[in-house]
Amino acid sequence: MAILDTQGLQAVGWRGFLDYEYLLTSLAALLLATVLAAVIAFHPTTQRNIDTKTEAELPKVLVMYALIGAMVGEIVLEYGMVVGFIIFGLGGLMRFRTDTENTRDTGRIITVTLLGLISGLNLPHFAVLAAAFAWVLIYIFDGHPVCSVEVNEIPKGKVKEAAAAYRQILVDNHCKVISEDKSYSKNRVDFVFRAPRSFDQAALHNALCSQVPDELRGDIDWEIE
Repeated sequence: MAILDTQGLQAVGWRGFLDYEYLLTSLAALLLATVLAAVIAFHPTTQRNIDTKTEAELPKVLVMYALIGAMVGEIVLEYGMVVGFIIFGLGGLMRFRTDTENTRDTGRIITVTLLGLISGLNLPHFAVLAAAFAWVLIYIFDGHPVCSVEVNEIPKGKVKEAAAAYRQILVDNHCKVISEDKSYSKNRVDFVFRAPRSFDQAALHNALCSQVPDELRGDIDWEIE
């Protein structure tokens, strides 16, 4: 049976902040994992096939999970497979026992749990580095929330014109339209878009309600990440 050498863990502590070579190596590993995951997650062919808000969110989730993998790899490389088994056991337990609304929230739960574990393993320098890196990623990704707007009850025969009017308002408010799905039989149009960092849902909702002509206007239903 493998035995974990706790003396090695206790020998690191706060002096790890002076180990600049380890910090740079760890930072490089986190950066490499993020870049490689982004290359796959934001592949051009994938971006062209996005139809739903969940699909639009998936690339960010993939990058965050790559970061989690890099964090696990750094710990295992430093302290062996025993710690790795503990981490994967915790991850599996949280994945099936933790009630979260989406995979993004699950990823954050695993991330903060790993940060707690790293801190408990007497690796404050790597804990701070990983937390700062994760914070920057979340700031970049979640600064532009992905939203879905469903416009129902559009006057019959006006779906195409209404879609153009609503799309123009979104563009005028600095939103990047990711997908647009028109249903002529149901008199409905669905938009998935990425909102600006200064996103104000109430202001955009008022614009969508007031700036579309009455003869093209429908009922708006929101879904925000």
